[in-house]
Amino acid sequence: MKIETLSVHAGRSVDPNTKAVTPPIYLSTTFERGIDGEYPEGFKYSRNNNPNRESLEKCITELEGGEDGIAFSSGSAAAMSVFQTLKPGDHVIATDDIYHGTKNLLKGFNKWNIKSTFVDMTNIEIVKEAITEKTSLFWIETPTNPLIKIIDIKKISELAHKNNSIVVCDNTWATPVLQNPFEFGADFIVHATTKYIGGHSDILGGIVISKNNDDVSQQIREIQKSGGAVPSPFECWLVLRGIQTLPLRVRAQSDSAMKIAEFLNSHKSISKVHYPGLKNHPGHSIAKKQMKMFGGMISIQIAGGEKEALAVTSKVKIFTRATSLGGPESLIEHRASVEGPDTKTPKNLLRLSIGLEHFEDLIDDLKNALE
Repeated sequence: MKIETLSVHAGRSVDPNTKAVTPPIYLSTTFERGIDGEYPEGFKYSRNNNPNRESLEKCITELEGGEDGIAFSSGSAAAMSVFQTLKPGDHVIATDDIYHGTKNLLKGFNKWNIKSTFVDMTNIEIVKEAITEKTSLFWIETPTNPLIKIIDIKKISELAHKNNSIVVCDNTWATPVLQNPFEFGADFIVHATTKYIGGHSDILGGIVISKNNDDVSQQIREIQKSGGAVPSPFECWLVLRGIQTLPLRVRAQSDSAMKIAEFLNSHKSISKVHYPGLKNHPGHSIAKKQMKMFGGMISIQIAGGEKEALAVTSKVKIFTRATSLGGPESLIEHRASVEGPDTKTPKNLLRLSIGLEHFEDLIDDLKNALE
């Protein structure tokens, strides 16, 4: 089935008791055992599993074309579960331009002798040089956050598999609507469902999807059960509801972002536009190969420095100055100040999350702010 159909029907069914078309929210933390001591419906305790979480996991697993999905209370918790499967002495290669929260998680594992090397994954030779006999995991993020670099998933996956390493792709920015990392060789996909998948800026969530229900997948499932970093039934219900409009939202946001990026690319007050849909973007040809559209995220560098960039954020009327992305409202943020003193992000960079407003209104808002 096409993704529009899967988004509406995957993981859902008519409630057998009431015939309700919209699934109910199962708030119960515990479930009755049968007289034989077993659990007839498969549900035992909501930390282990819950009908709403099971529906969400099945839905996103189908959207990505995997075999198992394991939902968590945040994208960071989902990423953490992957790193918890590593052993002392293991080595991780990750892209240098990566979500700063993920980078901080990896740095934290140094105390358990799990080392990480952050490299420019757009350069395959640099990646080759970073490989050691202990390299067990390649962490891809494409498009990257916040410089929107495009990494060739197929090339990195082929290189990793020659080294008997696992490939994990953070697909949060692209979503299964625009990019399917399993088709290009990734072994696991991670999402912050807080963003585009939930789509309404009202929940926290994350998920790990495995291409094959293998030993590593089972370890992550056990970490979910024993660690308990699970989303609530209501959050699962909200994400599942948001998924029904996912293809429509993401395509509309991508279409608007393309028009806005073209406008910004010719503006005298902007020194650089980072958007893979532009032909002058260094990753444009790879993005065309592995993405169906180019996404709703744009990063721009304002001519001048931090002062000039912050001045732009103070003048917008429609864009909201806030951190996050993927919701119906357009957001603007000075990324370096969000990431803190150790940031490598240029001080004149602003990150834009394009929402569902009319693109002409957003262009007018930016035009006025840039003047």
